[in-house]
Formats: sequence, structure tokens, C-alpha cells
Amino acid sequence: MSPMDRRAFTKLSALTLAATRLPAQTPTQSPTGAPTLAKPVGYAPVGLGSISDIFMRACAQTPNARITGLVSGHAEQKAPRYQQQFNIPQSSIYTYETYDKIRDNPAIDAVYIGLPNSMHAEYTIRAAEAGKHVLCEKPMAISSDECRKMIDACRAHNVKLMIAYRIHYDPTWQHIRELAHSGAIGDIQGFQGGFYGPKREGEWRLDRKLAGGGSLMDLGIYPLNAIRWIAGEEPSTYAAQVSTKIRGPQFASVEETIEFNMKFPSGTLASSGSSYGQSGPAYLNICGTNGYIQVQPAFLYDGLKFTAYTKNGPQSGSNDAKGPYQFVYEADHFADCIRNNKTPLTAGEEGLADMLAMEAIYKAAGAPIA
Repeated sequence: MSPMDRRAFTKLSALTLAATRLPAQTPTQSPTGAPTLAKPVGYAPVGLGSISDIFMRACAQTPNARITGLVSGHAEQKAPRYQQQFNIPQSSIYTYETYDKIRDNPAIDAVYIGLPNSMHAEYTIRAAEAGKHVLCEKPMAISSDECRKMIDACRAHNVKLMIAYRIHYDPTWQHIRELAHSGAIGDIQGFQGGFYGPKREGEWRLDRKLAGGGSLMDLGIYPLNAIRWIAGEEPSTYAAQVSTKIRGPQFASVEETIEFNMKFPSGTLASSGSSYGQSGPAYLNICGTNGYIQVQPAFLYDGLKFTAYTKNGPQSGSNDAKGPYQFVYEADHFADCIRNNKTPLTAGEEGLADMLAMEAIYKAAGAPIA
């Protein structure tokens, strides 16, 4: 990452978050029902913004994960409260400049990359070179070329790479996927989805140097990934349009709204979209020959609900667990992969597939690609 990008991130990032009270003791059983590992995995969040705060709270809810290090560009301001909450020694606090020294810390098994998108590749590769496993937030990077370099680096250094697609680990989403493939709605014919929510000026996600793109990279990736996951095949053709109705500096470098269509080799069609300017739902419809499934809210941290109109009558379901429960599933799954030498369900190749699809969507829309 260039010095210019680092300065931009420093300017745009929030310096503090409201403190959250965490359990005083490590739980003896995970709320996910995952078996308790003989030795928990030590995670070091890289970047101490809001997403890492959620991940740390999730780790506090399972005996399979511990926060054993911190990495921040604002270590003096951000690290002290987490250091106290997790009893982390000063020797396990790192800056971006001292990050490579994590190789000498046996308490750190893995890093959690919660940085702006343009920083994912660099800090994943540096972690791999330090011999640490990597759980990286989505989108995996800002280009398919970066994704491939991340995969190659982790493979070369024999560390595991998982992309944080949290809905893959949610049991309600797993049930929705199984229901779609059970024949209850007949053969899958199409999908409609979207994720819409305003963004405020000043957020790093509105800076192309840091985000790599606009609403598609942040919100649209959710329905895109869910559609690919449930379809079980990769799109073959794309059509798309972008629009920015809100004039001014807010959307000077990224798209406000994007709508896209995909066709799969089987003939299944999908339409979806995302927007930083529109207030709207986060939803997914799965349409079959004999019924359909409606998921809404679909992609939020909690509140997941679905209704299925099947050939045997309607059924519905929900997950009433509160955030950050999906992050607990992620932390448990990756810990199990590390301790038992398993391949993550959402390995780097899943992130690469999404990036290839997003590049094709931007190309179809005639929009710039990072």
C-alpha cells in the first residue's frame, strides 16, 4: 500500500469506538455448539475499526478463540482499552511498521484482516511470510490479480487463508440453501436480490484508492456471493448499469448505485443491485418452478428471516441470535481448520471468484475497475 493510501486511511478512519463490556472469563462452551478445542487459536486483529471490534467480541464468546495480539496504525489511541479487556502484554501490540515481528510471537496463530480493501493484499501476504494463518474480510482485495497473489503467498508459506463470508456459516442460511436444493420449490429458475443503504461523506469506503469501488464492493457483494453460493455455478454472461444521482464530493470516485444481471450456464437468471444513495432492503428471492423463498432481512448482522412458499405449503424461519453470532461461527470454523488441518469452506478461491464476477460486472457497466 502506498504512503498516500495510508495517509488517506488515517484521515478517514474513526479513532475510537464506544467501549464494550466483555465476559470476565473465557466461556467453557461455544454458543455455536462447536466442539471445544484442546488449545484455542490466538487471533491478532489487524486494524482496530468497527469490524475488528465485532470480531473481538465474537472471540470472547467461544473457548476456541482468544485475542492475543493487536495491530493498528493508531496503536497509542486504540490499543489500550482492548489491551486491558483481553489482558494483552505490551510486547504483543504492533504498528503497521512493526507488523512483520508477529513472526516471533508464538501466542499469535492467525490474523484477522479488518482493514480497508486496498490494504488486504499487503497485510495478508506479510502475515503469510510471517507464518501466520489469515482470516481476511471481504471483498478479498481490489483486483483478481491481488487475490491470486494472496492465494499464492499463503500456499507458498503453508498457511491457511479464509475469507470472512459469514452467511456461509449461519445455520439458518445453510438451511435456506438446502431447502432451495431439496426440490421443495422445484428446480431453481432465478434469483432477485439487493442490498441498499446510504453512506455518509467522509467514510473510507467512498475513496476509490481505499475501497477499490463503490456500493458493489461493500454491499452488492452480499447478494452476489449468496446467489453464486446457492446456484452452485459461476455466471457466464453479465449486464450492468451504474448511476450516481447525488452530485458533489461524496461520490466523486465511486459509484452510488449499480444494478446487474447474470446468466448461468444452466440457464438460471439473476438480477441484483446495491446503492449508497438509496434507502432500501437487504433481501434475496430464490425462485423455482413450484415455489419460491423470500429472505429479508438477509445480510445484516442479525434479524435474519425467511419465508418459503413450497409445493407442500408455506414455511418460515428465523435466527433470533444477536450480533456478532455469525462472527462466532467464523472464528470457530477457522480455529477448527487451523488445529485440525482442514480447508476452510470459504477459502481464498471463493474470494477470487467473487472478485472475477465483480470485475465482469464493472466491465459490463463500462465502469472503471481498480
